[in-house]
Amino acid sequence: MEAVIKSERNLCITHILPIRDALDILSGKWKIPIIVALCVHKRRFKELHRDVQGITAKMLSKELKELEINKLVKRTVHDTSPVTVEYSITEYGHSLTPVINELRDWGMKHRDKIIYHPEEV
Repeated sequence: MEAVIKSERNLCITHILPIRDALDILSGKWKIPIIVALCVHKRRFKELHRDVQGITAKMLSKELKELEINKLVKRTVHDTSPVTVEYSITEYGHSLTPVINELRDWGMKHRDKIIYHPEEV
């Protein structure tokens, strides 16, 4: 019996830890909208700031650094005058597309259930 409990605990840990890792990387209300904006095409900081409505420049800078550390976003500095910095999604960042699409689909169904059909369980 103890072996079964230990096995179940290990199985739980092997499922929970990767989910926690993913949530740690994508947590907050800004990272996924930034990734979605960059999936369309690369952008300069000001373009991204304009496209991700409601985010402050300071928060955008912080989030971009974290996404870059986690290899989801690439920062490219162009030797122009003045210097131009572009952000783009990495190939690894594109691997989040199915996850983001599933979140969007679930969110749409949830919104429909809560707002338009609250009496259904």
